[in-house]
Amino acid sequence: MVDVLTVLLASVAAGLLGSLVGLGGGVVMIPILVLLGVPVKYAIAASMVTIIATSSGSAASYVRDKIANIRAGMFLEMFTIVGAILGASITSLIAEKVLYFVFAGILLTSFFALRSRPPPETLPVVEQDRLAKALRLGGSYYDKSLGREVSYKMTRPLAGGIGMFVAGIAAGMLGIGAGAFKVSVHELILKMPPKVSTTTSNFIIGITALAGASVYFVSGLVYFDLAAPMLIGTTLGAVLGGRILNRIASSSLRALFLVVLLLVLLEMVYKGFTV
Repeated sequence: MVDVLTVLLASVAAGLLGSLVGLGGGVVMIPILVLLGVPVKYAIAASMVTIIATSSGSAASYVRDKIANIRAGMFLEMFTIVGAILGASITSLIAEKVLYFVFAGILLTSFFALRSRPPPETLPVVEQDRLAKALRLGGSYYDKSLGREVSYKMTRPLAGGIGMFVAGIAAGMLGIGAGAFKVSVHELILKMPPKVSTTTSNFIIGITALAGASVYFVSGLVYFDLAAPMLIGTTLGAVLGGRILNRIASSSLRALFLVVLLLVLLEMVYKGFTV
């Protein structure tokens, strides 16, 4: 399909960027592969396999630094796994043209939702509901860019779970980890701080991808000559991103997140009309 070195270098950049903004790398890598002439279903399947490695590489750093909220992640994974299996099954049956527009629609929703959020350094005052209290959804982490400990609480976990089920469907269909959608659910519904949202998204993405990848493997869409260099490159990029994320201001991460979403959204709309 494409040469190994090109895929490897592009994957390092995609893994780094995906790690920093909680997208899992696939949202960047799939459009690159499509531009290089790879059929979108093969690109999605390969991306789903490599997202497992990307998530593992970056999530390890975030868990060690106690930024990712493991309790919230384990709860929300129950919803994303079911959605991912359903989404991957749908992709194996529908036309490629539809996938481009679904991809763009998911990103457009996340772009407008997060663009209107208040400044990320300002944490909202959260009144927890009964389920959030029972699950003890909250925590704290040391923010190196602010130089202080940040404490927070979460709320509405059931509504968040429903949102994550939809994110799981998107992840399974599009091979992107649906980090953009998951970050939106985390921040808009559960009221997670931006860095906790990004890091918890990376933690969840790997398990979601494993569920979706199993469906693509059985369907014969996983091309290992493509997936192998992607796996190596995205892992290297994700590990690097995990080491530098906590040194970057949340406002800078938000701006980067929105720019990436907009560029990829425009490319997917263009491919949808020209495929």
